Amino acid sequence: MRNRPRVVFIGWGAINSRVGALLAERKTAIDIVGIATIDTPEARAALPPGVRFLAAPDELAALKPDLVVEAAGRAAIEQWAAAALATAPEMITASTSAFVDDDLLARLVALAERNGSRIQVPSGAIGGIDSLAGAAVLELDEVVHQITKPPRAWKNTPAEKLLDLDALREREVFFSGSAREAAASYPQNANATVVTSLAGIGLDKTRVELVADPGVSINSHRIAARGAFGRMEIVLENRALVTNPKSSELTALSLVRLIEHRVHYLVV
Repeated sequence: MRNRPRVVFIGWGAINSRVGALLAERKTAIDIVGIATIDTPEARAALPPGVRFLAAPDELAALKPDLVVEAAGRAAIEQWAAAALATAPEMITASTSAFVDDDLLARLVALAERNGSRIQVPSGAIGGIDSLAGAAVLELDEVVHQITKPPRAWKNTPAEKLLDLDALREREVFFSGSAREAAASYPQNANATVVTSLAGIGLDKTRVELVADPGVSINSHRIAARGAFGRMEIVLENRALVTNPKSSELTALSLVRLIEHRVHYLVV
């Protein structure tokens, strides 16, 4: 019988805590053996009973994880990825905006190769990535990724300097540029554009539009691509996480799916 995978979470905020709750609800055959999060009494109290709190990356090795799951922001990649790739055969990285740094991405890929481990990039808030990656086997001419969210989802971002989010009455495209620029400036809101870029034609060629729309209550993504394969358009309308309007519920669900791949005998 297959052993239960030992899983460590980096971050226990809105996304990973939702993932943990779903895994418990679904009785997924894994063991959460450690969680790294901010070191406050409130954060420690929020951890599941019996799960070890991790204060530093050098504590990972003792836990012998089979999988490390990160959803803690760009800085967490820099802090934890090297140790994770040295101690676990796989690491799932949700904070893909970190990969706008080409040197960091190349360094982590080299570490994974040296340690015989793998970096998994989840589909996150979007879908159809398998089709886009398949289409990219032949030449892609264009990929455009448009993200539309209600004004409140753009609070505490540079959008506040461009728009009066509280008074907005009409749909506004407030950013148009490359995926590299979008993910660097809006790391929590535009993470998904990095996934599109890695699957398709890269961070500098993928075009991104960011939209604030007071007429919507959900987060939507429209990905259009054309090339030698033909043309595709993918549209997703995602409910936001109850605890974080910047993130979609689908982001957490995509992590659950990848984690459950470790224990399922049929993987689609």
